[in-house]
Amino acid sequence: MSNNSLAQIGAITAMNVRNMSQRAASSIVALIGIAGVVTVLIGVLSIAEGFRAVLEISGSDQVAIVLRNGATDEMGSGLSQDQTRVIADSPHALRDEQGPVVSPELYVIVDRPLLTTGTAANVPLRGVGQQATKLRGNFKIVEGRNFTPGTFEVVVGKGASMQFADLKVGDQFRAGTTNWTVVGIFEDRGSVAESEVWTDATVLQGAYNRGSSYQSMRVKLTSASAMQAFKDELTSDPRLNVRVFSEKQYYEEQSRILTTLVNTLGTSIAVLMGLGAIFAALNTMYSAVSSRMREIATLRALGFGSAPVITSVLAEAMLIGLIGGLLGMIVSYFAFNGMRASTMNFATFSQLTFAFTVTPQLLLQGLIWALVLGLIGGLLPSLRAAKLPITTGLREL
Repeated sequence: MSNNSLAQIGAITAMNVRNMSQRAASSIVALIGIAGVVTVLIGVLSIAEGFRAVLEISGSDQVAIVLRNGATDEMGSGLSQDQTRVIADSPHALRDEQGPVVSPELYVIVDRPLLTTGTAANVPLRGVGQQATKLRGNFKIVEGRNFTPGTFEVVVGKGASMQFADLKVGDQFRAGTTNWTVVGIFEDRGSVAESEVWTDATVLQGAYNRGSSYQSMRVKLTSASAMQAFKDELTSDPRLNVRVFSEKQYYEEQSRILTTLVNTLGTSIAVLMGLGAIFAALNTMYSAVSSRMREIATLRALGFGSAPVITSVLAEAMLIGLIGGLLGMIVSYFAFNGMRASTMNFATFSQLTFAFTVTPQLLLQGLIWALVLGLIGGLLPSLRAAKLPITTGLREL
């Protein structure tokens, strides 16, 4: 492109920008429309990002989860007490002064009302072994104390305590055949464990008439590199009929359904709202071109080419898109980032608490979408301005 063309583009664009105040109302409508699209897009996608982040930080390559063969999650699994002993005896299991760092676990669902709406939700009640806290590297009691083994006491994840009723220290609720007392609140760096209620697995077995059966077994290995050898050992043992996952792999598979669903939904909503924003931008830019027909024709009569005219109109439209995108980014970040919520984990049909997570990648995605909307909104009006016959434009009043 010649220096002359660049100079023409700069001159016309600068003039268009200076005259935007004359089209303030229509420009603001288009700007708000684009900002709304960006806000909704980032807001919806931050749900999937928050859900994915919770499951990602929950998984460790050094911790194995053992399920019955054929089961894809804990709800569909079952292990006998004898099988858990065989698993715990593996030479690949890490040991300390208390023995193998393992936790045979039982997983049931209890109904608790959501604090925000009062509607019933499925909250996971997990029976754990005495070594369970050593398998979650960031576990700590932040209020009250840990439950006493052999009693009807529970500790509640911070996320569950914030989202569901009757899960504060001192509260009681009924589940199975007994009443349970909340004696503590725990954190685990925002992991999926914070969505759960924990108690002694042996006590939970009795409350739900589960005999001596479990549903899963967590095992801390001597190292992450021991995972394959541990898996090969268990899957080839004739006494067992099991599947073995690393904790990280297990949670990645669980997150896939919801993140795909939310991303698809978010993109669909953004496309539909984007159509409305495009029409607003089209209206704005057509109005800008119509009000400046004589001005554009005069410029072309003075020797300004079609390309500078097209570029100047597109630049104005994309400037509106840029401002709208930046506004949407700011609103979505302060409105959504860190906001606590809960959603259904479709793998276990239980509620999972998480925080909306607005990442730099989502903000950039929103800004790109805004610029695309501005580009599309300005394309047809810019072509109309460039093709406008000079004589027709000069006759406009």
